[in-house]
Parts: sequence; C-alpha cells; structure tokens
Amino acid sequence: MVHSRTDIELNLMRQSGKIAAAALKIALDYTKEGASGLEIDKLVTDKIYSLGGDLSYKTVSGYKWATCITVNEQVVHGIPTDRKLVKGDLLSIDLAVSLHGWHTDVAWSVIVGGEGEKNKNKQSFSASNFLKVGEEALWLGIKQAIDGNTIGDISNAIQTKVENEGYHIVRTLVGHGIGKKLHEDPEVPGFGIAGTGLILQAGMTLAIEVIYTEGTPNVVLSDDKWTYCSADGSLGGLFEMTVVVGKEKAEVLTDWRKV
Repeated sequence: MVHSRTDIELNLMRQSGKIAAAALKIALDYTKEGASGLEIDKLVTDKIYSLGGDLSYKTVSGYKWATCITVNEQVVHGIPTDRKLVKGDLLSIDLAVSLHGWHTDVAWSVIVGGEGEKNKNKQSFSASNFLKVGEEALWLGIKQAIDGNTIGDISNAIQTKVENEGYHIVRTLVGHGIGKKLHEDPEVPGFGIAGTGLILQAGMTLAIEVIYTEGTPNVVLSDDKWTYCSADGSLGGLFEMTVVVGKEKAEVLTDWRKV
C-alpha cells in the first residue's frame, strides 16, 4: 500500500535527505584520480554518522557498505573496492541514509578528471553528453511528480529524453517508493506510458532513478553477485533523487548541489 506522509514524517525525511545530500557532496568533492571506492565509502560513512544518521544499506541483507560504487560499464550495486580511479573513468556513487527509521536515497554520476574527458569505453558519443542526458532526464521525471499525475508520467518523461538521445533505459532495474523502508511500493520505472499507473497524491515519497546505458539495455550480474554491468560493456549511468510529490511542484529532499 502507498501512503502520503504526515508533516512529522516528512520533516524526518527532510532531515534524512539533508544528511544524504551532504554525504554525497563530500564524496563527489573527493572524487579524483587515484582515489578508491573504499576511501569514498569511508568518507560517506563518517559523514553520515557525524550528522546523526545511519546507513540504510545495512538493512539490505549481506551488504555492509555505506555506498554502491560503480565504474564505467558497471551500472548499479557495485561494491566499493581498492581500485584506484583513473582520469576519464565514469563513476557513479549511490548512497542512502536512515534517520530515526526514515530513509532517503540519492545517486549521481561524474567523470573523473572532468566532463571534457573522453572515456576509453566511448563508442559514438562523448561520456559528458551521456551524463548530461541522464541528469536532464532525472529533472524531467521529477517535474512530473505532482498531485494528479501518474507514475507513467514520470516514467515516460525519463524514457523519452534518454531514448531520443540514442541511449537505453535498463528495464530490469527501477526507482521505488521510500520511507519507513528503503524500498517500498510503488515501483517507478524509467520507462512507461504517460497517463498510466498509480495516480500520485501530494505527500507521497519516491526515489526517482534514471538507470541507463550507452549501448544495450540488457545487464548482467557480476561474479560478486552484487554488481550489475551492461551486457555489451558500454557505459552505465545512474542519477537519483528522493522527492516528495507536491501539489504543484515536487520537493527534492537530497539535492547535494544546494548543500
């Protein structure tokens, strides 16, 4: 069942979102050539704890890190490792925060060394354009998160932007409701038909995600049993924000750019 949140619950999620945004910002600021996923994960862990939050990913059975770190052809759920980042890597950082039992989730993708770099996995488009499209698709989806619209409106806005630019939405991985649990109903796919699906109500809380690839939309599970990679080795990208469905405009709870 999908619920609208009370004012008290929304205030707790706002606080959780501020911690998540601050943790993502410190991680992105640290992202540089020579840094490792484990170093980024420790920074995030320390930041979340210092602000009074807890690690949402601890609620996922068998997972013991604060973040998911993916590089290049990896798409989601990557385990932080000691691999050193190199200039031109496409890095995605995904993290979630729990505060008094209320969760928020956020993710962002960047190019190590700057978005003007060409990634070694590049085929027909620059990695910087790939990320630009993903970010724009996220904000277009968020724009649809208003009272009276549908899940399909969000999904279609994302799909239209990504696919019109020649990239591909991963169909097997989706956004989700969020609140007392990290993953709740409803599912929020990055593809769909406008005007279909659950009718949104003000006060619902969603983790809207753009999960996409430069090549095939198909993904494969790595030997670590966590990391999903593009089946053809092309770039994977991830953008995510936790939002509150609004009467006239969605409220973004995890915008790291405003920290």
